[in-house]
Amino acid sequence: MQKEVFDSVEISLKYKGYIERERKLADKVMRLEDLSIPEHFNFDQVAGLSIECRQKLKKYGPRTIAQASRISGVSPSDISVLLVYFGR
Repeated sequence: MQKEVFDSVEISLKYKGYIERERKLADKVMRLEDLSIPEHFNFDQVAGLSIECRQKLKKYGPRTIAQASRISGVSPSDISVLLVYFGR
């Protein structure tokens, strides 16, 4: 029993940084779920988005920033551009 407790504490300490980073990432994604993109939004009017990003966003028409962030070809820098554009 004592070894199990020791092992549990050891694992918690070893992976504390990783767990905290993942928790922060999950919180960020949850906040992005609340940031909506207007229906039929013209992504061509957003300066700074990559060409591939524009094509993918027009093709899939995400309804939130979080959905956009999960599209292959939409980079974290493209998401940052969208956040700045929408005033977040």
